[in-house]
Amino acid sequence: MNEPRFPTSLGMSTTSTITLLGEDLARDLMGKVSLTELVHRMVTLRVPSPGQVRMLDACLLALADHGFTPTAIAARLTYLSAPDSVQGAMAAGLLGGGSRFLGVTEDCGQFLATTVTELPELPTDDKGWDDTARTLVRRERTERRLIPGLGHPVHKELDPRTPALIEIAHEENCYGPHLALFEAIGRVHEEVLGRRLVLNGAGAVGAALADLGLPPQLLRGFALFARAAGLLGQLAEELRMPVGMDTYLMVERNAVFVDPATLTEDDGG
Repeated sequence: MNEPRFPTSLGMSTTSTITLLGEDLARDLMGKVSLTELVHRMVTLRVPSPGQVRMLDACLLALADHGFTPTAIAARLTYLSAPDSVQGAMAAGLLGGGSRFLGVTEDCGQFLATTVTELPELPTDDKGWDDTARTLVRRERTERRLIPGLGHPVHKELDPRTPALIEIAHEENCYGPHLALFEAIGRVHEEVLGRRLVLNGAGAVGAALADLGLPPQLLRGFALFARAAGLLGQLAEELRMPVGMDTYLMVERNAVFVDPATLTEDDGG
């Protein structure tokens, strides 16, 4: 019988060597390749240009930490409960990455990628992109669907990450159809929706990652990769200036009992 085979192009080990992507980890990669470049290579199996590395690094930085978000609070409270389990605290924070926090990056990237893929040909100027965006926004409004990447609960006037990412994309020749469509949505949505919303940074990251050729179905993974660094910082701060206990006690001491009978509808029985 043939022995089972499990093919991989990533890491391999022997009694005295470690290879990654077919290169010697100690001799060829350590001290020569950044973590940002490595994750790009592991996902795409392509060596990125310096500009692509800078672009990806900017995207990761944009998502790393946003203060006391639910993901950070979950990590801190889990660390309070189980200080012997850093992995549990990190995991708790990462598990909170979903449709409201962090997931917008993937949602927006996939939304834009689907639209770009379906276009018979790409527009060549802003007017063409605006026409495409206008049709798209009208369709989504008719279908009563939200457009990912539009609006932000805090940044009502401007999400500063968005213009910064677009500027870097132009500087590094990483600006492509996904960012072009995203910007066009920002220009035309007000005339369709009747109100102006900001293009948020998480959506801009999704567009930029799609322009880098990263798989749309893995874009949330990059958001989680970035947030893992932020969560580690949050746990370090919890060691220096703990707030987990105060957070727990504030909720516990202000809990108010509600009679279950008042929450049950009277069915006449």
